[in-house]
Amino acid sequence: MTFIKSLLTVSLSSLALISWAEEPITGEIEVGVISTTGNTETNSLKSKLSVTQDTQNWKNTYRIDTLFKEEKVENNGVKETQTSAERYFASAQGDYKLNEKHSALFVYGSYENDRFAGFSQQDSFAVGYADQIFGSENAFLNYNAGPGYFYNEDNDGNIEEGGIIRLALDYQLTLSETAKFKQLLSTEAAVESDDNTKSKSETSIAATLMGNLSLKASYNIIHNSHVPDGIEKTDTTTSLSILYLF
Repeated sequence: MTFIKSLLTVSLSSLALISWAEEPITGEIEVGVISTTGNTETNSLKSKLSVTQDTQNWKNTYRIDTLFKEEKVENNGVKETQTSAERYFASAQGDYKLNEKHSALFVYGSYENDRFAGFSQQDSFAVGYADQIFGSENAFLNYNAGPGYFYNEDNDGNIEEGGIIRLALDYQLTLSETAKFKQLLSTEAAVESDDNTKSKSETSIAATLMGNLSLKASYNIIHNSHVPDGIEKTDTTTSLSILYLF
Protein backbone atom coordinates (compact mmCIF):
# COMPACT_ATOMS: atom_id res chain seq x y z
CA MET A 1 0.00 0.00 0.00
CA THR A 2 2.77 2.44 0.96
CA PHE A 3 4.67 1.55 -2.22
CA ILE A 4 1.80 2.17 -4.62
CA LYS A 5 0.75 5.38 -2.86
CA SER A 6 4.30 6.71 -3.03
CA LEU A 7 4.52 5.93 -6.75
CA LEU A 8 1.18 7.58 -7.43
CA THR A 9 2.08 10.66 -5.41
CA VAL A 10 5.40 11.10 -7.19
CA SER A 11 4.01 10.49 -10.69
CA LEU A 12 0.91 12.65 -10.34
CA SER A 13 2.79 15.49 -8.65
CA SER A 14 5.54 15.40 -11.27
CA LEU A 15 3.07 15.56 -14.13
CA ALA A 16 1.28 18.49 -12.55
CA LEU A 17 4.51 20.47 -12.29
CA ILE A 18 5.87 19.88 -15.80
CA SER A 19 5.66 23.28 -17.55
CA TRP A 20 2.03 23.69 -16.46
CA ALA A 21 2.01 27.46 -16.88
CA GLU A 22 4.20 27.55 -19.98
CA GLU A 23 1.87 26.03 -22.57
CA PRO A 24 -1.83 26.41 -23.45
CA ILE A 25 -4.18 23.63 -22.51
CA THR A 26 -7.18 22.02 -24.20
CA GLY A 27 -9.90 19.90 -22.72
CA GLU A 28 -13.55 19.13 -22.24
CA ILE A 29 -16.14 19.34 -19.49
CA GLU A 30 -19.03 16.88 -19.56
CA VAL A 31 -22.19 17.02 -17.44
CA GLY A 32 -25.20 14.74 -17.64
CA VAL A 33 -28.30 14.78 -15.42
CA ILE A 34 -31.10 12.20 -15.52
CA SER A 35 -34.28 12.40 -13.43
CA THR A 36 -37.26 10.01 -13.55
CA THR A 37 -40.58 10.13 -11.69
CA GLY A 38 -43.64 7.92 -11.46
CA ASN A 39 -43.27 4.23 -10.68
CA THR A 40 -39.51 4.74 -10.38
CA GLU A 41 -38.04 7.92 -8.93
CA THR A 42 -34.32 8.38 -9.57
CA ASN A 43 -31.80 11.18 -9.91
CA SER A 44 -28.45 10.65 -11.60
CA LEU A 45 -25.46 12.94 -12.12
CA LYS A 46 -22.47 12.19 -14.32
CA SER A 47 -19.56 14.58 -14.75
CA LYS A 48 -16.12 14.46 -16.35
CA LEU A 49 -13.20 16.82 -16.73
CA SER A 50 -10.44 15.98 -19.21
CA VAL A 51 -7.45 18.28 -19.74
CA THR A 52 -4.51 17.88 -22.15
CA GLN A 53 -1.32 19.95 -22.15
CA ASP A 54 0.97 19.57 -25.16
CA THR A 55 4.47 20.95 -24.57
CA GLN A 56 7.63 20.60 -26.64
CA ASN A 57 8.77 17.44 -24.86
CA TRP A 58 5.69 16.25 -22.97
CA LYS A 59 2.03 15.54 -23.59
CA ASN A 60 0.19 15.45 -20.26
CA THR A 61 -3.38 14.20 -19.84
CA TYR A 62 -5.49 14.59 -16.69
CA ARG A 63 -8.95 13.15 -16.11
CA ILE A 64 -11.57 13.24 -13.36
CA ASP A 65 -14.85 11.27 -13.58
CA THR A 66 -17.77 11.12 -11.15
CA LEU A 67 -21.04 9.18 -11.17
CA PHE A 68 -23.77 9.57 -8.56
CA LYS A 69 -27.24 8.03 -8.50
CA GLU A 70 -29.97 8.02 -5.87
CA GLU A 71 -33.44 6.51 -5.96
CA LYS A 72 -36.54 6.53 -3.80
CA VAL A 73 -37.63 3.13 -2.48
CA GLU A 74 -40.62 2.19 -0.37
CA ASN A 75 -39.87 0.68 3.03
CA ASN A 76 -42.90 -0.33 5.12
CA GLY A 77 -45.04 2.14 3.25
CA VAL A 78 -42.56 4.99 3.67
CA LYS A 79 -40.48 6.29 0.77
CA GLU A 80 -36.79 6.63 1.51
CA THR A 81 -33.98 8.03 -0.61
CA GLN A 82 -31.06 5.65 -1.08
CA THR A 83 -27.77 6.07 -2.93
CA SER A 84 -27.42 3.29 -5.51
CA ALA A 85 -24.27 4.37 -7.36
CA GLU A 86 -21.29 6.46 -6.33
CA ARG A 87 -18.03 6.40 -8.26
CA TYR A 88 -15.00 8.70 -8.26
CA PHE A 89 -12.08 8.29 -10.66
CA ALA A 90 -8.93 10.35 -11.29
CA SER A 91 -5.95 9.67 -13.54
CA ALA A 92 -2.89 11.39 -14.96
CA GLN A 93 -0.59 10.33 -17.79
CA GLY A 94 2.60 11.95 -19.03
CA ASP A 95 4.00 11.02 -22.45
CA TYR A 96 7.66 11.94 -23.01
CA LYS A 97 8.03 12.44 -26.76
CA LEU A 98 10.74 10.43 -28.50
CA ASN A 99 10.29 12.06 -31.91
CA GLU A 100 8.13 14.57 -33.79
CA LYS A 101 5.56 11.91 -34.67
CA HIS A 102 3.76 9.90 -31.98
CA SER A 103 6.32 7.66 -30.26
CA ALA A 104 6.64 8.30 -26.53
CA LEU A 105 7.50 6.82 -23.16
CA PHE A 106 4.61 7.15 -20.72
CA VAL A 107 3.99 7.14 -16.98
CA TYR A 108 0.42 6.59 -15.76
CA GLY A 109 -1.31 6.68 -12.40
CA SER A 110 -4.97 6.32 -11.39
CA TYR A 111 -7.26 6.22 -8.35
CA GLU A 112 -10.85 4.96 -8.19
CA ASN A 113 -13.45 4.64 -5.43
CA ASP A 114 -16.54 2.61 -6.36
CA ARG A 115 -18.06 1.18 -3.20
CA PHE A 116 -21.14 -0.15 -4.98
CA ALA A 117 -18.81 -2.29 -7.11
CA GLY A 118 -17.30 -3.69 -3.91
CA PHE A 119 -14.10 -1.60 -3.83
CA SER A 120 -13.37 1.34 -1.56
CA GLN A 121 -10.09 1.94 -3.40
CA GLN A 122 -8.42 0.82 -6.62
CA ASP A 123 -5.02 2.30 -7.51
CA SER A 124 -2.79 1.55 -10.47
CA PHE A 125 0.59 2.70 -11.74
CA ALA A 126 2.24 1.84 -15.06
CA VAL A 127 5.10 2.87 -17.33
CA GLY A 128 5.72 1.89 -20.93
CA TYR A 129 5.66 2.81 -24.62
CA ALA A 130 3.03 4.79 -26.56
CA ASP A 131 2.60 5.20 -30.32
CA GLN A 132 0.08 5.54 -33.14
CA ILE A 133 -0.95 2.46 -35.13
CA PHE A 134 -2.43 4.51 -37.96
CA GLY A 135 -3.60 8.03 -38.66
CA SER A 136 -5.37 9.93 -41.44
CA GLU A 137 -7.20 13.21 -41.93
CA ASN A 138 -10.37 11.92 -40.29
CA ALA A 139 -9.29 9.00 -38.08
CA PHE A 140 -6.51 7.68 -35.85
CA LEU A 141 -5.74 4.80 -33.48
CA ASN A 142 -3.28 5.31 -30.63
CA TYR A 143 -2.08 2.77 -28.07
CA ASN A 144 0.12 2.50 -25.01
CA ALA A 145 1.37 -0.62 -23.27
CA GLY A 146 3.64 -1.44 -20.37
CA PRO A 147 4.09 -3.10 -16.98
CA GLY A 148 2.73 -1.72 -13.74
CA TYR A 149 1.45 -2.32 -10.24
CA PHE A 150 -2.04 -2.31 -8.70
CA TYR A 151 -3.53 -1.96 -5.23
CA ASN A 152 -7.15 -2.91 -4.44
CA GLU A 153 -9.02 -2.62 -1.15
CA ASP A 154 -12.59 -3.93 -0.94
CA ASN A 155 -15.36 -2.61 1.31
CA ASP A 156 -14.44 -5.12 4.04
CA GLY A 157 -10.83 -3.95 4.16
CA ASN A 158 -9.33 -6.92 2.31
CA ILE A 159 -6.25 -5.89 0.32
CA GLU A 160 -4.96 -7.27 -2.98
CA GLU A 161 -1.88 -5.97 -4.79
CA GLY A 162 0.51 -7.16 -7.47
CA GLY A 163 1.84 -6.74 -10.97
CA ILE A 164 -0.15 -5.84 -14.08
CA ILE A 165 0.30 -5.32 -17.80
CA ARG A 166 -1.57 -2.20 -18.92
CA LEU A 167 -2.86 -1.82 -22.49
CA ALA A 168 -4.93 1.15 -23.68
CA LEU A 169 -6.39 2.03 -27.10
CA ASP A 170 -7.81 5.36 -28.29
CA TYR A 171 -9.72 5.36 -31.60
CA GLN A 172 -11.36 8.49 -32.99
CA LEU A 173 -13.25 8.98 -36.24
CA THR A 174 -14.61 12.25 -37.62
CA LEU A 175 -17.98 11.38 -39.14
CA SER A 176 -18.75 14.87 -40.43
CA GLU A 177 -17.97 18.50 -39.69
CA THR A 178 -20.27 18.32 -36.66
CA ALA A 179 -20.05 14.68 -35.48
CA LYS A 180 -17.29 12.54 -34.00
CA PHE A 181 -17.11 8.89 -32.90
CA LYS A 182 -14.75 7.80 -30.14
CA GLN A 183 -13.81 4.40 -28.69
CA LEU A 184 -11.60 4.10 -25.61
CA LEU A 185 -10.44 0.70 -24.33
CA SER A 186 -8.12 -0.20 -21.48
CA THR A 187 -7.21 -3.29 -19.51
CA GLU A 188 -4.95 -3.81 -16.53
CA ALA A 189 -4.26 -7.53 -16.79
CA ALA A 190 -3.03 -9.11 -13.58
CA VAL A 191 0.24 -11.02 -13.80
CA GLU A 192 -1.05 -13.61 -11.32
CA SER A 193 -4.16 -15.52 -12.39
CA ASP A 194 -5.71 -15.23 -8.91
CA ASP A 195 -5.54 -11.41 -8.96
CA ASN A 196 -8.12 -9.01 -10.36
CA THR A 197 -7.98 -7.90 -14.00
CA LYS A 198 -9.79 -4.62 -14.61
CA SER A 199 -11.06 -3.58 -18.05
CA LYS A 200 -12.89 -0.48 -19.26
CA SER A 201 -14.67 0.54 -22.47
CA GLU A 202 -16.21 3.86 -23.47
CA THR A 203 -18.09 4.16 -26.76
CA SER A 204 -19.43 7.60 -27.64
CA ILE A 205 -20.77 9.86 -30.37
CA ALA A 206 -20.71 13.65 -30.00
CA ALA A 207 -22.57 16.11 -32.23
CA THR A 208 -21.98 19.86 -32.21
CA LEU A 209 -24.93 21.94 -31.03
CA MET A 210 -23.41 25.42 -31.29
CA GLY A 211 -19.95 26.84 -30.85
CA ASN A 212 -18.05 24.78 -28.28
CA LEU A 213 -21.16 22.94 -27.04
CA SER A 214 -21.92 19.38 -28.12
CA LEU A 215 -24.44 16.68 -27.27
CA LYS A 216 -22.79 13.39 -26.33
CA ALA A 217 -24.25 9.88 -26.12
CA SER A 218 -22.04 7.26 -24.49
CA TYR A 219 -22.01 3.66 -23.32
CA ASN A 220 -19.52 2.65 -20.62
CA ILE A 221 -18.49 -0.80 -19.40
CA ILE A 222 -16.33 -1.60 -16.36
CA HIS A 223 -15.39 -5.24 -15.72
CA ASN A 224 -13.51 -6.69 -12.75
CA SER A 225 -12.59 -10.37 -13.03
CA HIS A 226 -12.45 -10.87 -9.24
CA VAL A 227 -15.03 -9.16 -7.02
CA PRO A 228 -16.34 -9.64 -3.46
CA ASP A 229 -19.23 -12.05 -2.91
CA GLY A 230 -22.61 -10.69 -3.97
CA ILE A 231 -21.14 -8.15 -6.40
CA GLU A 232 -21.62 -8.25 -10.18
CA LYS A 233 -18.42 -8.35 -12.22
CA THR A 234 -19.66 -5.97 -14.92
CA ASP A 235 -21.17 -2.48 -14.58
CA THR A 236 -22.62 -0.59 -17.55
CA THR A 237 -23.75 3.02 -17.89
CA THR A 238 -25.67 4.60 -20.76
CA SER A 239 -25.80 8.39 -20.69
CA LEU A 240 -26.70 11.52 -22.61
CA SER A 241 -24.79 14.64 -21.64
CA ILE A 242 -23.68 18.13 -22.62
CA LEU A 243 -20.04 18.54 -23.65
CA TYR A 244 -18.12 21.81 -23.54
CA LEU A 245 -14.78 21.99 -25.37
CA PHE A 246 -12.07 24.51 -24.51
